[in-house]
Amino acid sequence: MDNPLRAACYQILKAMMRLLYRKGVAFGEFTQWAKHAYVEVVAQELRRNGDRPTTTRIAAVTGLTRKDVMHLKQDEMAESVPRFNRTLRVLNGWLHDKQFLNQQGQPAILPFRGDASFEQLVQRYSGDMSSFAMLDEMKRVQLIQVLENGSVELLNAAYIPTQNDQAQWQLLGTDVALLINTIDHNFQTTGEERFYQRKVSYNNLPTEAVLAFRALVREDAHQLLLRFNTWLYEHDRDSHPEVEGTGRMQAGVGIYYFEQPVEADHKESVHEK
Repeated sequence: MDNPLRAACYQILKAMMRLLYRKGVAFGEFTQWAKHAYVEVVAQELRRNGDRPTTTRIAAVTGLTRKDVMHLKQDEMAESVPRFNRTLRVLNGWLHDKQFLNQQGQPAILPFRGDASFEQLVQRYSGDMSSFAMLDEMKRVQLIQVLENGSVELLNAAYIPTQNDQAQWQLLGTDVALLINTIDHNFQTTGEERFYQRKVSYNNLPTEAVLAFRALVREDAHQLLLRFNTWLYEHDRDSHPEVEGTGRMQAGVGIYYFEQPVEADHKESVHEK
C-alpha cells in the first residue's frame, strides 16, 4: 500500500477506535461493518463505470470470498436518515419565513394554533410530523419553551445535539463522511473544480490563548454559518418552490474547532493553513 495513504488511514482509524472502545464495540463487529461498506462502495463504483457488480467481480476487487460477498449483499446494512432534518427545516422556517417573524424581523412568539401559528409552521416545514410531536422534540433539545398562555417561544437559533442525543452519532456519520468526500474530490480535480478546504493551526499556544480563541471561534463561526444558512434557504426549492434551475444538488459548509495538547518532545513551533 502507498505509505502516505496507509499513514492517513491509520490516523483516521485511531480516531474511530477511541469512539468504538468507549462504546464497547468488539473488533469483529467493526470488521463486519467495514466489509459491508467496502462491498457497497465497490458495487456503486462498478455501476458508475458501466460494469455489472457481480459477486465474482466484487470478490476479485475486494479480496473477499464469493461466499462472503453473497452473504453481505443479502444482509444489507440500513443507513438511518438523520431524524433532526425535520427539526432543522422547522427551525429554518421560523428564522426566515416572514409569516413567522415579528416586526423586527426576529422569530415571533407563536400561538400554538391559528394563523401564523406553531402548528402552521410545522405543517409547512416538517412534512407529515405532527405539531405535538415536533413540540416535544424541540422542547427536548431545548430549542423552545411553552409560555403560560400556551404560546411557543424560540430560545436558540441553532440546533446542537446534546452529549447523549442519538443525533450526535448521526452527525458523526454524515459530517465525517462529507469531509472525506470533499478531500477525495480534491484528489481527483484541479483548479476551480476543487472544493474549498482550508485549516489554520498553531501548536505552541498557552492555555489562556486557547480559551480565548475557543470563544472567538464560537461567536464568529456561528455568525458566518447563519449568513450561509440564509443564502441557502433563499435558494432551496423546498423552502422556495418558485426557485428555477436544473438538477437536484446538496451543498453546504461545515466548520469544526479542535484543540489538543502537544507532545512534550515536539519542540518545533509550526503553523499551517
